[in-house]
Amino acid sequence: MPRPDSGQPSVPGVLTAEQVAAAARSIASQQEPSGAIPWFAPIGGVPGHVDAWNHVEAAMALSVAGLTEPSRRAYEWLLTAQRPDGSWPAKWVLGEVTEPGGESNHAAYVAVGVWHELLVSGDEGFAERMWPTVRRAIEFALGLQSARGEIIWIRRPDGSPSDHALLTGCSSIYQSLRCAVALAERLGDPQPDWELSADQLGHVVAAHPEAFADKSRYSMDWYYPMLGGPVRGPAAHRRVAEHWDAFVVPGLGCRCVSDQPWVTGAETCELVLALDAVGDTARALELFESIQHLRHADGSYWTGYQFANDRHFPGDRSTYTAAAVILAADALSGTTPGATIFKEVGGRVLGPSEPADPVACGCAPATLPSPVPTGS
Repeated sequence: MPRPDSGQPSVPGVLTAEQVAAAARSIASQQEPSGAIPWFAPIGGVPGHVDAWNHVEAAMALSVAGLTEPSRRAYEWLLTAQRPDGSWPAKWVLGEVTEPGGESNHAAYVAVGVWHELLVSGDEGFAERMWPTVRRAIEFALGLQSARGEIIWIRRPDGSPSDHALLTGCSSIYQSLRCAVALAERLGDPQPDWELSADQLGHVVAAHPEAFADKSRYSMDWYYPMLGGPVRGPAAHRRVAEHWDAFVVPGLGCRCVSDQPWVTGAETCELVLALDAVGDTARALELFESIQHLRHADGSYWTGYQFANDRHFPGDRSTYTAAAVILAADALSGTTPGATIFKEVGGRVLGPSEPADPVACGCAPATLPSPVPTGS
């Protein structure tokens, strides 16, 4: 089913509708016959790998740009590649699994993709077909949730969980759970336990940094709590101000790592989405314009730029970077019905949540049982 004709996203003075379309075509051109979308086409004989999270992001961008057929092929691939436990392998190369562990945020993100596609296309038949896949994926992710609320980042090939959670991944899973809850309600199969899990997870992301491995060098740990939704309002604006100078290079974009002299297109555009979601639209537009120096003549985007050495680094033009550009253009322009997915889900504004179990995360003391009265 084709999407409603809402036109191509464009950002006046920054990116034209044709440039957005060219970016989408650059993604579709790298799609494998199976429907999988790798990070990049083979470079110097070295192929790009596939992971489910970036694959879903690319499918979303294709849908935004009106390339329905390759987008649907991408979702069909997810149906065939999902494992019985609800996960996908962490990495494939040319159709061969190279990292078999199952990452929780990779699995959960299919809910964002399916909800987004339902918004963009209005195709409930598609959503119904994907629903069992979404349900299994969410149950896999929630099988890694601790009593406190964080979700362990990977289940190893032997079935054992890793020993830590990641702030970026859990922030993404929060949005995924909100999309999964909305999808469940839309399809008449409500999942109230998922909502409780989302409440607990969102609270831990916002209030318990000790729950996560320290990855504070990476810009994603800075902006993802805002992008995924657990941190909004005054707390979000404080978070932006505290780390802006560490990560943002004026006129160039956002660093991937605070202590390295390179900016990346995907992180910059995700930061654009986060800023737009928290209401800082002026700086979002400024950043979006600044990263256009990575656009190639064919519409694709270089992954990053090493400004100390004045060269593109890494030396690839990645599908996930083009996808992030397209999704940011849609959010800034409000072109498709999916443009607000980083702001609200199912009529509910993304934002902080109260813990479903304050005792489990240490925000409330455990209640001791009342003493049994003795007889007189």
